Amino acid sequence: MPYQEEQNYETYQETADWLLSRTKYRPKVAIICGSGLGMLVEALANQEIFKYTDVPNFPQSTVQGHTGQLVFGELKGKACVCMQGRFHMFEGYPLVKVTFPVRVFHLLGVEVLIVTNAAGSIADGYNTGDIMIIKDHINLPGLAGQHPLRGPNDERFGPRFPCMSDVYDRALGKLALGISRELDFSNYTHEGVYCMVGGPSFETIAEARLLHKLGVDAVGMSTVPEVTVARHCGLQVFGLSLITNKVTMEYDSNEVVDHEAVLSIGKKRARLLQSLVTELVARMELNPTANVQVKK
Repeated sequence: MPYQEEQNYETYQETADWLLSRTKYRPKVAIICGSGLGMLVEALANQEIFKYTDVPNFPQSTVQGHTGQLVFGELKGKACVCMQGRFHMFEGYPLVKVTFPVRVFHLLGVEVLIVTNAAGSIADGYNTGDIMIIKDHINLPGLAGQHPLRGPNDERFGPRFPCMSDVYDRALGKLALGISRELDFSNYTHEGVYCMVGGPSFETIAEARLLHKLGVDAVGMSTVPEVTVARHCGLQVFGLSLITNKVTMEYDSNEVVDHEAVLSIGKKRARLLQSLVTELVARMELNPTANVQVKK
C-alpha cells in the first residue's frame, strides 16, 4: 500500500543519513517558519543550505511566502535547523508527508521543535500584528479522521496512543512571556488556543462564530500535524502565532482577507519574532538524555 510505504522507517532514516553526511551540524533545535516568516532564518550564523528539491524524499513547498529550503546554522551557540517553508494538507499532501520533516529531525537528534505560523484572530481583544504564544490547540481535521498518526504505528517513533494534554511545553511558554516583557512588547503578546482548519479557503462568518464559541483564540491551516508528530516522537514543543488578520464575524462587515496582506504583516513583525525566538533558544539548556531545562 502507498500509505504504508510512506510510513517506512527506512525512508526517514535515508533522508536523515543524507543530511548528516552533508552537514557538520548536529542540531538540537528545529524551527518551522510560517507564511511570511522565513526571514527568521537570518538569525542563524554560519549557514548551510539545502533546497527541498535536493533532499531525498522531501516534499516541495508550493505556497507563496514559503521559500522551500532547509537551513542549518548556529543560533546563540546552539546548532539549529530551520524549515524555510512548510507543507500543508490543502496543497494535496497526505498528512504523513506534511509531517515528514519532523520525524527526520527526530532522527537527526533534535530535542526541541519551535513552530511559527500566520493566523487569524478569533478572540476578542486581539489585534493585527499581535503575537500569540500557543498554549493548546484544537485539531479539527484530526477530530474528523484526518490525523497525522492514522495508519500503522512504528514504536521506534512513539506509542500507538500518545498523550496530548501536555503538547506545548509550559516552562518554555512561561519563559517566552517573560522575555516579551523584557523586550517591551508584552502589550501585544498573548497566550491562547490555536485551531487548525483544512483550508485553503478562509473561514465563513458562521464558521468563525462557531470557533469563537469553542474557545478558539486564533485559527490557521497548519502547525497541528507537525506538533502532534513531534510529541509522538518525544520532542518538546513551543509554538507562536503571528496575528495577521482579524477573522470576520459580522455579516455587515466589508473586511476581506487575502494572502498578500498576511505576508505583509509577517514582514513587519518578523524582527520581533526573531528577537523572541533567539532569546528563547539562548536560554535553553539542552542535553541528549533530558528534557529541555530553562536557565534560571
